Amino acid sequence: MADYKKAEEILIESQALLTGHFLLTSGRHAGQYMQCARVQQYPDRLTWMAKPIAEGFAGDQIDIVVGPAIGGIVIGYELARQLGAKSVFTERADGKMELRRGFEIPKGAKVIVAEDVVTTGLSTKEVIEVCKQYGADVVGVGVMVDRTGGKLDFGVKFVSAYAREIASYTPEDCPICKAGEIALVKPGSRQLPK
Repeated sequence: MADYKKAEEILIESQALLTGHFLLTSGRHAGQYMQCARVQQYPDRLTWMAKPIAEGFAGDQIDIVVGPAIGGIVIGYELARQLGAKSVFTERADGKMELRRGFEIPKGAKVIVAEDVVTTGLSTKEVIEVCKQYGADVVGVGVMVDRTGGKLDFGVKFVSAYAREIASYTPEDCPICKAGEIALVKPGSRQLPK
C-alpha cells in the first residue's frame, strides 16, 4: 500500500510539486503542477515511488511495461526492473500514439501501462488502445501521481504511488485567469494543438 505522506515529502524535496498558473497538456488550467521528471532525477526517490506500484502488480506476472514518451519512459523502466519485465514506450507520430523503434508486444502478453502523472488519462487511454491493437492483455495502469484523487476509471486495475485531487479548470472558468495576477505557463512536454 502506498504511503502518500512519504510520497508527498519526496515530491516536495524534489521540487516536483509546483504552485503558479499552469497550462496542462489536456488544455485545462491549474494552480498546481506535478513535474515528476524532477523526482526521476534521483534514482533512489524514483525507486521508492515505483515500489508501491510494483507491489500492486506483484502477483500478476507482468511481461511488459509500456509507457508513453516522455513521462512514462523512466517510471516504466523502473517498474519493469522491479517486476522483472521488459520495458517499451510509445510515441506520437503525426498526432497518433504508436509503438516505434522496432518495439513489439506479443499477442497475449500481460502488460501494464506506466505514467508519471495522470490528469484526464488521455495519453494512458491511448497507450491502452495501442496495447490492445497488438492483442495484449492489459492488466492495469500504474502511475506515480494521480491528480484526480482516484476518480479515473481505465477499466483495469489502477495503482498509484500518490493520489490527490488537484483542481483544474477550463480556460473559460479558470479563477487564476480571472484574477489576472499570475502569467500562464506550460511546463509539460507535449505540444498542444495550435
